[in-house]
Amino acid sequence: MSPTTAPDVTRSDQPARTGSVVEFAGVAKRYGTHLALTEFDLTLQAGELVALLGPSGSGKTTALRVLAGLERTDHGRILINGADVSGLATSRRDMGMVFQSYSLFPHLSAGENVEFGLRMRRVPPIERRERAAAALALVGLDEHYGRFAHQLSGGQQQRVALARALVTRPRVLLLDEPLSALDAKVRVQLREEIRRIQTELGITTLFVTHDQDEALAVADRVAVMRDGRIEQVGTPQELYTRPASSFIADFVGLSNRLPGLVRHGFAEVHGVILPLLDPSQADGPVRVFVRPEDLSLAGVAADGLPGTVLLSSFLGSLRRTSVRLDAGDTVVVQHEVRFTPQPGERTVVRFAGVPVPVEPS
Repeated sequence: MSPTTAPDVTRSDQPARTGSVVEFAGVAKRYGTHLALTEFDLTLQAGELVALLGPSGSGKTTALRVLAGLERTDHGRILINGADVSGLATSRRDMGMVFQSYSLFPHLSAGENVEFGLRMRRVPPIERRERAAAALALVGLDEHYGRFAHQLSGGQQQRVALARALVTRPRVLLLDEPLSALDAKVRVQLREEIRRIQTELGITTLFVTHDQDEALAVADRVAVMRDGRIEQVGTPQELYTRPASSFIADFVGLSNRLPGLVRHGFAEVHGVILPLLDPSQADGPVRVFVRPEDLSLAGVAADGLPGTVLLSSFLGSLRRTSVRLDAGDTVVVQHEVRFTPQPGERTVVRFAGVPVPVEPS
């Protein structure tokens, strides 16, 4: 049975659930003297996939564990569909969880691993097997019911872990770095499967990752965290094209950081005038953030900033070329693959003129 014809894992005597609204309201969590979460506020709409993105130690996994009930809040509330669940045990919060480690029982088959949560809920054997089979079919493993963990690849084991989380029909799905132990190709395939399944089931999902490509690829919205707080939350496109701070501009995607000067609502970079994302920025010296795709290369006779090619890297669907400007800075330019600049070649760097974020220098 293929994943597209799999029986509905959510089917039961009652109608399938729609997603739940999840709310963090003023949540704080401290470990000793370290404040892991500070007045953390975030709402996940019903059926929405929100990614928590941030560097190590930013508090994203703490936020997930607080939602799961694996950690107690020191302050604030966790609400699901308006009901405060802050004081409930993990087992009473009705959430499915998938972690970086697959945590499969080695002495149980894939199907038995998926059945385990149903067994704990005393679901009758026949129904357990039917629901486990349906969950495995949903993740494309309907023919692997009887296989043991050592007979499965890493990607297959993580699919089993996902099926195990979904088979209990949770109100909320929690994913904590679920793909980080997998190789690059499998990681991309599985993140697409997770997004397909999440959309198909309409389950509200919190996805924790430090991988920006992962977050931008799967999420409806991304919340970027820093020091226990949310720095910015928005759609992937909003975060990438309109970062609210220099931290976001630097952390989400690749940016060139160039010295500049703000005057009268514009930034000047080595004589090039660029519009500002925030025209109210005060005049004075700044660092200007310019995306590699907002630069281009031209012949030495063209207008622009002259420089010398240092390196050009082939990345499959695109190429990135590093140029040492005569003005002294090095920039990375992203361009199409058929253009192959050579190290030592003279070139001119041109700006697309899109609005740029800046920070005082």
